[in-house]
Amino acid sequence: MKNIIKFVNLIFVFTIIFVNAQLPSQPVPPGGQGTTGTGSQSVPVDMYIYVLGILAILIIAYFAKKYKTQKI
Repeated sequence: MKNIIKFVNLIFVFTIIFVNAQLPSQPVPPGGQGTTGTGSQSVPVDMYIYVLGILAILIIAYFAKKYKTQKI
């Protein structure tokens, strides 16, 4: 029974990977970089990448300390 569950989980994971597969990006136009004109890509999260990284480290440290004190 355990092998059947593992097999179903494996099929599920591969199905999710193939369903979420994306087509290749458009080719870069000649003479351009395919960006927004200033050389940087137009992704709003780029402004917050350092803040998000620091926040992730703080959250990891908080939960590590919390679970270490509970001895789980």
